[in-house]
Amino acid sequence: MKIILKKDVQGLGYKDDVLTVKDGYGRNYLLPQGLAVLATEKAQKQLAEELKQRAHKIAKIKADAETAAARYEGVALTIEAKVSDGKNIYGSVGPAQIAEALAAKGIEVDQKLINFKSVKALGSYVATVQLHKEVAVEVPFNVVSDGSYVEETPAPAPAAEPAPAAVADVDDFDEEDLEVVTEA
Repeated sequence: MKIILKKDVQGLGYKDDVLTVKDGYGRNYLLPQGLAVLATEKAQKQLAEELKQRAHKIAKIKADAETAAARYEGVALTIEAKVSDGKNIYGSVGPAQIAEALAAKGIEVDQKLINFKSVKALGSYVATVQLHKEVAVEVPFNVVSDGSYVEETPAPAPAAEPAPAAVADVDDFDEEDLEVVTEA
């Protein structure tokens, strides 16, 4: 099925792209959700006319994305995470943490534009920020321990207690050993 996207669809394409998708996906999801229209001959001619009229506007949007990409020049992030053992972290580092770290550096970005596989270990990684369909920026980041992990050392063995004195056997009891204590 040939369609024209009316909105950006992550993992599929961008607004005004003409794509071929499986019939069920187009008929059951894209068309009812208003994300696409059928790419009939009439719809394609209309799209071509609209793109011609919007060419300068599209160029401005791309130029703005390229200007925004320049702000990412030289940006390197350090993400602190709680560590469960020597190198594995609790949970994972995802786009939300990258967006938060970028915001701390004065760069606001929607976390939906950040693409990378979630990170579950300490180390160096690269996230891709998709600012425009033709403009993407790679942002390097390091995942480091926040210092909350304390190496577990075995506790010292408790000092050996002296063995309790042997309890006298009842048969060994003499009346002479009994003291009478009187209270005054």
